[in-house]
Order: sequence, then structure tokens, then C-alpha cells
Amino acid sequence: MKSTLLKNLFSSLGGNTIPVSKAVTSRDLIAPSSVKIQKDHVEIEKQQLKTFFVFSYPRYLSVGWLSPIINLTSPLDLTFFLHPVETTSILKKLRKKSAEVQAEMIDREGKGFVRDPGLETAYQDVESLRSSLKNAQERMFRVGIYLNLYGASTDELRDVETDVRAILESRLIYLKPASFQQIEGFTSCSPYGLDQLQVHTLMNTSPLSSMFPFISFDLSSNKGILFGINRHNNSLILFDRFSLENANEVIFGKSGGGKSYFAKLEILRQLMEGVDVMVIDPENEYKYLSDAVDGSYFHISLSSPNHLNAFDLPQPTADEDPANVIRRNVIDLVGLFRTMLGGLTPEEDAIIDQALTATYAACDITSRTDFSRLKPPLMQDFEEVLESMDGAQSLLRRVRKYTRGSYANFFNQPTNVDMNNKLIVFGIKNMSDDLRPIAMYIILHHIWSSVRGTLKKRVIVIDEAWWIMKTEDGASFLFGMAKRARKYWLGLTTITQDVSDFMGSRYGKPIINNSSLQLLMKQSSASIGLIQETFGLTNREKELLLSTQVGEGIFFAGTKRVAMQVVASYAEDQIITTNPSEVAKIQEAKRMIKKEI
Repeated sequence: MKSTLLKNLFSSLGGNTIPVSKAVTSRDLIAPSSVKIQKDHVEIEKQQLKTFFVFSYPRYLSVGWLSPIINLTSPLDLTFFLHPVETTSILKKLRKKSAEVQAEMIDREGKGFVRDPGLETAYQDVESLRSSLKNAQERMFRVGIYLNLYGASTDELRDVETDVRAILESRLIYLKPASFQQIEGFTSCSPYGLDQLQVHTLMNTSPLSSMFPFISFDLSSNKGILFGINRHNNSLILFDRFSLENANEVIFGKSGGGKSYFAKLEILRQLMEGVDVMVIDPENEYKYLSDAVDGSYFHISLSSPNHLNAFDLPQPTADEDPANVIRRNVIDLVGLFRTMLGGLTPEEDAIIDQALTATYAACDITSRTDFSRLKPPLMQDFEEVLESMDGAQSLLRRVRKYTRGSYANFFNQPTNVDMNNKLIVFGIKNMSDDLRPIAMYIILHHIWSSVRGTLKKRVIVIDEAWWIMKTEDGASFLFGMAKRARKYWLGLTTITQDVSDFMGSRYGKPIINNSSLQLLMKQSSASIGLIQETFGLTNREKELLLSTQVGEGIFFAGTKRVAMQVVASYAEDQIITTNPSEVAKIQEAKRMIKKEI
């Protein structure tokens, strides 16, 4: 119809007609524009692929030996061909082989040679296999395993080949490229069911079962807490985060994906294990949980009665030099003042450093001071020192906002927060956006100072961690905590939905690298590319994070990763839920109970 209309149109315009080719088929749509066959690889458009076959195996194969290959982030095709072999013919060959080996053993013994363990092992293997085949416990197969490796360039393809070879050869499994048979190899690895390479190894059922490719990681342990359910095999993800090389954790996901729900569930279960937990709560989401477990909830704002003094000093440990404690605290405070004062010039940085040291000295705080009895200075003491220093006029004007202005009630007060509780939550919802990074820095500094004095299992949870990552010094301080937390039996949990802001900092990736636990929940299409690159996700895992339901995600523990579903009991759910409709029902039920009472 369409070609006829075009022909009539050209005729009416007096032009020459153009012959129309045959109709386009589905093969024309899916076929590549070009295929170039080389002796050792095939080029399909801009992609290169190379086919390999497995030609040698060790005596024993461990279960799941293919898992490292399957879990590579590089794309590959893995094809198995299993050709059953008649048991009768195999038994004849085994009987002949058994007789040959036994005859050689008798011959060596008659000549007085030393026994050969290799011959004895071979004889035992042959006889064991004969018995299994006769009893129908085993079957024999001709097995072919072929791999297609892909790369955008020759160098990338070589790198992938090196990785695959290293993994398999460490298990005494060896590959060869299908030289001059690359097109046959490509066809064999395509979903045609055609074995055109015909490179086989005789194998019985037991070692063959070890090649089952769909192996899921098992994160069950005999101690720790329940993190969730493994969606691959419905096993429990149960282990102790403190048993890993570090106990740090990062949780990424879009709003409404279940990040805070999971964090509160973990907090509840960690408390039952005797772990102390401290939380920075930007939206007052942890208030009900704190009340339910008789925790301490401190509202932090400019008008709040709860105060934290940034000049507080930690109690030195037995192996710490008090002078180093003071010096390290001064360095942390310089970073805080950079954030508070909107940046510092190199000259101002040096003045602040000098003024902080002088402030502690003016309060008679030195390396010889008894830290258990000292009275830390306040912001107003720091202001007095600045007044006596040359070139500090600009700094002085900016500092007075925190000593005499509207911010003084929070920043120029001694600490009155009691840290002696199993659960401590700092709510900063009433802090203005420009003060949130500063408040989070001061809270983290205070928590860090308090945990270093006593060695005990603790977890710090920082919800919406991108707030503190917005400033260079805040991100640097958080990274320092992530690196050093292990030494103080501390686990740092950072939660964020704004991945771009978190990863926009040069400390974002190092914090992730220093976190043995990682949970990725539902992601937005805008950030999934960055997430895939950062965590080395496969395309399948990428699709999973885009389509996953609330409370589901991919959980990383060290080198293991599983698809996980967060599951809470009814009692736990009543304590930690943030669903507005559920919260309204709970509050209504409480009001009804009060009326009845």
C-alpha cells in the first residue's frame, strides 16, 4: 500500500519512480550491521568477543566453583553441553582400565619396585566409579563448557580474560581459546542448542553437580542479629556486623524505599544484643522508638534546653598522650570553625589554630591536667583570646554571632546532655538548613569524644548523612570516624537518599570503601548510573534496584551480596513504622485506651 502511494506521488510530480526493496523482517531489525571474524575473536559492530572452552579439571571440584565467574561485573556467556553416555560402554572401558592398572601394580611389586601411590589412587577411583555405575548411583556424561567473553576494545577483552583465567587457574581449571573456530564457538554459546565445538570431558554425576551455576550466597551465622530474608533461597541473613573487618554500614535508597525502617529495626535488634546506639535524627523519626525502649531523646535547636559544648575534651585512654588529645581536638575544631565561619583564608586558619591552643591554655588545660576534673572553655573564652590577637578583627566579628547573637544559646553553653543510656537520639529537625551541617558536626564530635573513653560495642547512626557531606570539613571528619571506628569497637551507619550529594564529595567513595556492610534499596533512574558504577552492579542488579518493592534491596557483607527483604514482627513494626496511616492508627488506639482508663 505504502509503495503504491509513493509511486503514484512521483508519477503525478513527473519524477522517476524509485524501486522499493522487499519488506523488512524481524531478522533485519535484530541483526548487527557488521560481523568480522578473526582467528582469535569476533567483532560485532563495536563489540569484541572471544570464545574459550574448558579442557582440564582437577581431581576434585568444590561446590559453587563457578560462582566467582558468574558474579563478575563483566558481561559473559556461559554454556553447558551435557551429552549422556551409555553406562554399558563405560563399564567395559572401566573394567579394561582397572585390569591394566592392577596388572601394572602386580608387575611393579614382582620386580621389587617401591609402591606407586598414584597407581593405587587411580585403581581406587576406577573401582569406586565402577561400583557407583553398577548400582545406578552415578551416570556418565560428555561435558562441554564454553565461555564468551566481551570487551569494547582489545585491551578490555584482554583484561577480562586475565581475570577469568586467574579465577579458574587458582582452582586448577584451565581454558583455551577456540582458535580458528570463533564463529563455531559463538554459535555454540548462542541459544540455538548447537554444540559445534565438540570439546568434551568425561564426567560422572557427582562432580557434574558442582557446576550448578545458580549459587546464592548464604549469610547465616550462629550469632548476631537478623538483618532480613535472602530472596534467592529464603534463608535468614543472620550475622554479627562486628565480626567483619570493620562494623561500618552505608544505606542508600530513594525516599520511601524503607531505609529508616530498616535502620530502626536494626537498632532495636542491636539493643537486644547489648549494643549501645547513638542516632542523629534530622526528621524526628526515631522519637517513638526512643520512647518505646526508654531511651534518651534530645531536641537540638537554637532555643532548646539541651546543649553541647564543642570545646569538650575526651578522656585519654591508657596508651594516649594527653598532649596529643588536645592537639587532635584543636584540629577538629579548626574544621568546625571553617564550616561555622563560611571558610577561612590560610592566615585566618593559622590564627584560629593558635587561638584554640591559647584558649585551652588559658583554662589551665595542658598535658599534665587531670582530664576527669577539668572545666572545658566556652565559645566566649575563645572570643576573649581572639580579642587579644592581631589580625583577628574579621574573625572576631563572625565569631560574635555565636557568642552574643541569636546563635549563642546553643553554641555558647556548657554541655548538659547525659550520655549514659543504651539509646541516645539527637533530633535536629528544628535546626535551620544552614545550621544543620554545623549541628551534625558538633554532635558527631561530642559522640566521638564520649565513645573513645570506654571500649564497648556501639553503633552510630547518621540519617540523611548528605547534610554533613555538604561541607568539606564535615565530610573529612566523617571519613576520619569511618577509618578509626574499628579501633574503638564502633560501627558507623550512614544513611542517605541524595546519592549525588554524598558522592559529590571526594570523601564519599572512601567512606563506602571503609564500610563492610552496604544496603542498596529502591533507586531512582536519575541516580542508578552512579550507583551502578560505584558498587560495580550488573545490569540485572541495576534493573532489580529500579523495580524493587519497599523494604527490598541488595545487601553487601564483605565480598558477598544477596537480594534481601526486610522483615519485622508485628511488635517490632508497631514500634518502628513511619507509614502515616499506620502511625495514625497507633495514635488513635492509644487515645482510645486512655479514654477507657
